[in-house]
Amino acid sequence: MVPRSPAGVRLDYKYQMPETAQQYTQRIVANAQGLDPIKVQSATPKKLARLIQGIPPAKLRKRPAPEKWSVAEILAHLSDVEIVVGWRMRSILGSPGMPVAAFDQNAWVIAGHYEKRDPKKSIELQRTVREANLALLKSLSPDQWKQFGQHAERGQESIEHIVRMIAGHDINHISQIERILTPAR
Repeated sequence: MVPRSPAGVRLDYKYQMPETAQQYTQRIVANAQGLDPIKVQSATPKKLARLIQGIPPAKLRKRPAPEKWSVAEILAHLSDVEIVVGWRMRSILGSPGMPVAAFDQNAWVIAGHYEKRDPKKSIELQRTVREANLALLKSLSPDQWKQFGQHAERGQESIEHIVRMIAGHDINHISQIERILTPAR
């Protein structure tokens, strides 16, 4: 369950601002506006590997602030999200219109011990599952791209929409990692 304010507004602690599911969707999709989402997703694992190349593990595990994720935690999040998205797409394809569960990403950071995960292994896991997901997408018929599930927080989401969301999600976290690893001027 995603934390919510008494008014029902989603609380996204990574950004320290209240954000509704609709606002989150708009922000994430806007990241990849005008870009080919498959190309974005195909390029992400190499970009992630380049970003952390030569960076000491201690720096990758250091949180920029107590309430913000470290690079290692972001990379673990990306690998788990890739697994979740693969399952969601396959579930939707097997049972169009099905309910799609949400998950509390902040609870997963804690329960999954993201701070202890090897950043390089997280990238490798994300890359491997991403390749399988992209292979699935390449096999879909035009009608299958339109199949959808009912996300618990965001409502109806087609395979096509999910692919755009993941591309925007990749861009969001790549930018976040770049900000963390770029020294303040």
